[in-house]
Amino acid sequence: MKVVDIHAHVIPPSLVDAMRDGHAPDGIRLESDEGRLTVVHRQGYRYPLLDEFHDVTARLSTMDAQGVDTAVLSVAPPLFLYWMDAAEGTEAARVVNDAVAGMVAQVPDRFAGLATLPLQDPEAAARELRRCVREHGFRGAQVGAHAEGVPLDDERLRPVLAAAAEMAVPLVIHPYYVGSSPGLDDFYLTNLQGNPWQTAVSASRLILSGTLDALPDLDLVLVHGGGHLPYQVGRLDHGHRVRPEARGCDRPPSDYLRRFHYDTLTHSPEATGWLIEQVGADRVVFGTDMPFDMGGGSLDQQLAGVHLPEAARAAIAHANADRIFGPTGCDSHG
Repeated sequence: MKVVDIHAHVIPPSLVDAMRDGHAPDGIRLESDEGRLTVVHRQGYRYPLLDEFHDVTARLSTMDAQGVDTAVLSVAPPLFLYWMDAAEGTEAARVVNDAVAGMVAQVPDRFAGLATLPLQDPEAAARELRRCVREHGFRGAQVGAHAEGVPLDDERLRPVLAAAAEMAVPLVIHPYYVGSSPGLDDFYLTNLQGNPWQTAVSASRLILSGTLDALPDLDLVLVHGGGHLPYQVGRLDHGHRVRPEARGCDRPPSDYLRRFHYDTLTHSPEATGWLIEQVGADRVVFGTDMPFDMGGGSLDQQLAGVHLPEAARAAIAHANADRIFGPTGCDSHG
């Protein structure tokens, strides 16, 4: 059975070279940390430059070990660069996207690409999405859960969402951070709770604001199993009933759960099984978050003990991804 990983991050080789040479966007650089190369952002965030981020041979080896046939590549979220000047951010997005395209071109039967967009300039972001789809054959884009505090439902970002709907390509919503997150800096809570919180807030706003009603053809993918959204949607429904400010959507919020797709990455097969029960197997896609240390395992590991009909398992493994992103790769390299 073919397996497609829709949540797979990279830092393309040409971008790594720019970090080494001191020419990377936003001053991102490489430092040696106890003999290990580390990516360092000027805001203070740092993480190891694992081979799987940029070395195609290493990446394919890890994919093979996890039984992944095709990976839909998206840049590591700290490289969204929304905090840059609009013109510089637009140029940086182009550089990053061309680098991702170069990586995809090395092994096109194993990789597909997602764009990153300069959301600080929504019109430029819409143009970049169109360019990447038309010139590079990208399958959509990965966007932050917000753009430096500007939520995706903000009218200023409507051109980006409208362009994705018009072109029938999905947006994968992914949380991000590069600096301090007040109240969450201890215990790695910035990621452990901050990431699912960002996703739930972003999706809730898209529902409650009426954005999903206004853009019925917009296709959205939520990583990390949708964060807290599926578990707390009953609370949104109650608020929709009793609070006038929560009535911007046409229907109860739970009616919109199937407007999203969700990856399998909950770190709990029981939770993923519950998610499948709530939204349907046709709305769930396999994702690993490779190669970050918060990534998940193989499809078998993530669905261990989850009893599914073969058709439902195939949908999660590849059929849903092929429907959302377009046909990817070929069968079984694992």
